[in-house]
Amino acid sequence: MRFKLLIVLVEDTKTEQIMNAAREAGATGATVVGDARGEGLNPKKTFFGLTLESQRDMVMFVVEEHLSRKILERVAEEAGFEENPGSGVAFQLNVEDAIGLGGQIMCLMDEVEERL
Repeated sequence: MRFKLLIVLVEDTKTEQIMNAAREAGATGATVVGDARGEGLNPKKTFFGLTLESQRDMVMFVVEEHLSRKILERVAEEAGFEENPGSGVAFQLNVEDAIGLGGQIMCLMDEVEERL
């Protein structure tokens, strides 16, 4: 079984919404790293040296490769990345090897068979 790592950078107010959308599309779990920062094409405005922007979370999903694109597209749709520039970004990377997914592999095998 091959896996992809989906990384989603999104406003912290949308984290639960993103996790639910990913789960509906086939993700079996997530890791959330809070308090991420970033800067796009146009730096955020400041007020007396304080940046006026919301907190970001980095949400990571290890998913079966056949489900990865569908999950990625569903997350992007839910977050409105294409309609709202600066609202976040999502991307996927190949996972060379993974340990600790034994409990999820049986569930993933059934999930992949159902969805393909």
